[in-house]
Amino acid sequence: MLGNHLPRQCGIATFTTDLIDAIASEADDLQCFVLAMNDAGERHEYPARVRFEIAEGDLSAYRRAADYLNINSVDVLSVQHEYGIFGGSAGEHLLELLRELRRPVVTTLHTILESPSPAQRTVMDSVVSLSERVVVMSDDGAALLRKVHGVDAAKIDVIHHGIPIAPDRRSLDSVDARSVILTFGLLSPDKGIEYVIDAMPAILERHPNTVYVVLGATHPHVKQHHGEAYRHMLQARAERLGVEGSVVFHNRFVSHEELLEFLGAAELYVTPYLKEEQSTSGTLAYAVGSGKAVISTPYRYARELLGDGRGVLVPWRDAAAIGREVIALLDNPAARAMMQARAARYGSSMSWPIVARRYLDSFERARASHAERRRIGLAAKSPSRRRAELPDPNLAHVGLMTDDTGMLQHACFDVPRYRDGYCLDDNARALLLMTLVDEARTEPAPLVRTLATRYLAFVTDAFDEATGRFKNFLTYDRSWRNEVASDDSHGRALWALGAVVGRSSDAGRRSLGVRLFLDGLPASRSLTSPRAWAYTLLGIDEYLRALAGDSNVEAVRSELTAKLVERFEHSRVEGWPWFEDRLTYCNARLPQALLVSAARMGDEKMMAIAEQSLGWLASQHVAADGSFAPVGTNGFHVRGSPRAGFDQQPVEAAAMVSACIDAHRVTGQARWMEHARRAFQWFLGQNCLELPVYDARTGGCRDGIHQDRMNENQGAESTLSFHIALAELRAADRLAARVAPPVVKTRVGQSLPLAETAS
Repeated sequence: MLGNHLPRQCGIATFTTDLIDAIASEADDLQCFVLAMNDAGERHEYPARVRFEIAEGDLSAYRRAADYLNINSVDVLSVQHEYGIFGGSAGEHLLELLRELRRPVVTTLHTILESPSPAQRTVMDSVVSLSERVVVMSDDGAALLRKVHGVDAAKIDVIHHGIPIAPDRRSLDSVDARSVILTFGLLSPDKGIEYVIDAMPAILERHPNTVYVVLGATHPHVKQHHGEAYRHMLQARAERLGVEGSVVFHNRFVSHEELLEFLGAAELYVTPYLKEEQSTSGTLAYAVGSGKAVISTPYRYARELLGDGRGVLVPWRDAAAIGREVIALLDNPAARAMMQARAARYGSSMSWPIVARRYLDSFERARASHAERRRIGLAAKSPSRRRAELPDPNLAHVGLMTDDTGMLQHACFDVPRYRDGYCLDDNARALLLMTLVDEARTEPAPLVRTLATRYLAFVTDAFDEATGRFKNFLTYDRSWRNEVASDDSHGRALWALGAVVGRSSDAGRRSLGVRLFLDGLPASRSLTSPRAWAYTLLGIDEYLRALAGDSNVEAVRSELTAKLVERFEHSRVEGWPWFEDRLTYCNARLPQALLVSAARMGDEKMMAIAEQSLGWLASQHVAADGSFAPVGTNGFHVRGSPRAGFDQQPVEAAAMVSACIDAHRVTGQARWMEHARRAFQWFLGQNCLELPVYDARTGGCRDGIHQDRMNENQGAESTLSFHIALAELRAADRLAARVAPPVVKTRVGQSLPLAETAS
């Protein structure tokens, strides 16, 4: 079974644990074990049945999990699917495991959306196609799956959410045996509990011996991002209404035994949830199966479970309606008893032993259909030819190079060198990296927030409002040098800020990013460095991911792309299709900037220049043995003169990786990913010295390759270049992990994945 598992605190973990318990009890001859999903940076003390753990953002772990299942010759994999528990956009990492698996899959869908995003639709379609059978928990869910995703009804099994054996009615010491209204489950702002609290004054006026119990801890993801703000708001609301003595909060993740005790004490159960699309609810299933009188808002699962008089539906966000229905049921014990009896009869088919047997039937059907398809040659999978695995992210050296001020510039070996202080360039690179890491969710959120905020604070302090330019160098004693930053530094800062606007999940960082980006953009018109133009254009492209249609920003884009095109037309000659009369540093950023701009602008001429110049550059960076060999910084490559072979710099490899990934994304041509991977392998030892530039021990990157040795210093520029390249390549692999989505044509005739154009 693949899913979350206790002691991780969430509904999927509880469900997975209960289901495998029930299956093991019903079929004690089966060997049942779990592959548990972990949040980034989280580990849990699992029981022995959890034999494999997967960090949600680690794509290679999904492949290893498939290997583990194939080697162990499992009969069936039961997947508990919820978009948010698997890594990648809409949980796309799961597809890597399912495609590699050579065993039948039965997937339980805990969320089915009527209007999925393009990424969600792509992932769900792929999950269903890779599963022998899919399980939903209601007839409504089955109908929605057929309607939205076109799934054959014969492939769908409707199996109720399991419930424990219904408890007897009993008193609860903590509420003095008063009439109990209960809501339980992990707290989050979409639960609508405030509307029940708003109804309490009217309820207490009629039935003063009533208490509303809110049972459950705050959802870990909500707590991580917002703390206990929602719970505090609810408590303050109860105090303001004067009902705090009749509203009891139990802020903990309760055991089964405690839950049954509370259910047994409850007269009424309320689910005032705010999301209509909710297709299942374990808490509602528990309440109905336990024979409770239930009042609920009309979300999908509630409409089905509470039909035929098994409960009462009230309008959304309507405290008065909740109050009226609670009073009516408390006023009329006979009507309440009839409702409870109907719910209990319906719930008799939802007990875990019955549900477990239904799952075992589904597993057998999956095995039989898989065997038949193998017999006729439709299901056979041979081991796929895999790409070379990428290193796992290791930000240890990034952390060591960062202090309370920001990212330090240089290191002596792997030890930060304080006397050189800080620069804008490296803090902008670091901000870009953390924005990519934030988007990929590969690292713990508190770490990402701490580092990203620190780098953004540095960039903010570097901006001079009087001149509209950034300062570059800050001494270790926190004194800015008086000189204005280089053109390149200004452009790089705008690039990082644009990425914050286009990708960051943090509203505060995004808002500050918009302000700084727009304040710094006008100065880009006076910059004279082609690389500064390119960096700015890359920032503009990132900015327009989120705010397409900003005419002022688009005007700057038009002006800067025209300058780059003019430089190309002026400089190119036969055999030298380039923007300058020499190759220097970060060369690939020039065609990359034109390429992403052309894709958005629909400019065919610009696209042709970008592809021609990038293709030529790639051909200039290949050694005799086929490995990547960037131009050396000790002389560079002047047109008509010999090319410098050394010193080779990480920034050049990183730029080539990034540019080729964008070329592949825009054009769909496989050759670009081959170029990108070859350039990345330079970091890992496919270079002239056949030695790794990246230091896997420290997480740092050496500063370059000399003719006879490595530069063993691990400075900020080199380390950040490696990690940005790694993050971008891992993101490209995540996109490739999807089954190919529908494509649309851009105005320049290039194919783009539908999900990408939508974003």
